[in-house]
Amino acid sequence: MNIILHDLENHFEFAPMSLTRPVGNLRMGLWTSDERWKKLITDAEVSFQTEDYLSTKFPLKKTEDNYWIDATVIPNKAIAKAVKELQVDQALYINGEFIAVRSTDFSLDKAYRIDLELEGCVKLVKRWHLYQKNGEVINSDFEIATENRTSFICSESNTIIGPKENIFLEEGASVEGAIINATAGPVYIGREAEIMEGSVIRGPFAMADHAVLKLSAKVYGPTSIGTYCKVGGEVNNVIFQAYSNKGHDGFLGNSVVGEWCNLGADTNSSNLKNNYGNVKTYNYETASIEQTDVQFMGLFMGDHSKTGINTMLNTATVVGVSSTIFSAGFPPKYIPNFSWGGNEDSPVYDMEKAIEAANNMMERRGYKITEGDRRIFEHLFPQDRS
Repeated sequence: MNIILHDLENHFEFAPMSLTRPVGNLRMGLWTSDERWKKLITDAEVSFQTEDYLSTKFPLKKTEDNYWIDATVIPNKAIAKAVKELQVDQALYINGEFIAVRSTDFSLDKAYRIDLELEGCVKLVKRWHLYQKNGEVINSDFEIATENRTSFICSESNTIIGPKENIFLEEGASVEGAIINATAGPVYIGREAEIMEGSVIRGPFAMADHAVLKLSAKVYGPTSIGTYCKVGGEVNNVIFQAYSNKGHDGFLGNSVVGEWCNLGADTNSSNLKNNYGNVKTYNYETASIEQTDVQFMGLFMGDHSKTGINTMLNTATVVGVSSTIFSAGFPPKYIPNFSWGGNEDSPVYDMEKAIEAANNMMERRGYKITEGDRRIFEHLFPQDRS
């Protein structure tokens, strides 16, 4: 099967995280969306129909027979089965929403419509749905990941609350002296991941391979920690994409953090207004602050961005790609790409220096800036700020 995850004009809806990746490469639950499709359909090749400037790093692979899938759909076993059963020139709709079409080129004009009613179909519309629906996705992914498998043994040094079958450790996972409460949802610990002593975790919780929870971390679910992330302090309903660090004390809640980010010691983000009202946040589509119907919203941070020590962030703050925040007081609720300081009058971070800093961080994990990464930096670099 040749699966193509199509952004379908949702590129800006999930910014700033989608500024550097297709919508189909976003992480929630246990995996990124493309990883999830490969888990569910093991013979699938997965690529992306996305923005031109992303295509060098995330190329489209098209054949004569393609399964074009809405990238905002988070599949479970039932959805994957329905997609796999599509015949050529058939389009799948679930609960009235478009899911997929099987055809050479993406077109619904000649496709015969198949309508199904299924429970548990998660479709993302707004970027905050990533954390709002993360618990549902963790539960579904946990079932996929653990089916007909046995967990590695959890050390007796830990305190376990709730059903033991709700806790799964992959090979090489190290968990010592922690308190794990799996009553409200499952807890999944990836390969070679480590939970240091004194940590307290409430499910639903997913921790990818090689991730680390630092000493005495406090984690409220639903939370997902991506590959090689290091997380400490207090987090509540947060998604870390991959390779990012929040290694020290400080609170972060109802948030999504991109890749290769670093939150300095005692960085704190508000996730609730003082008047308990619904928040306003930046909309990339309209380039303006919009009113939402959401009460709890913390930080959305694009790739390669960083905060200095003791940084204070307002409710529903949006930080672009490769920005560095170190100014005193609360920075604005929207910080554009390549901001050096985080204030409205802050200068633009020099692109070559930004690339050098990103490469330095990536080399610590055995990676280097690629031509695809450079093209993304060049596209996102602001032309209208001094």
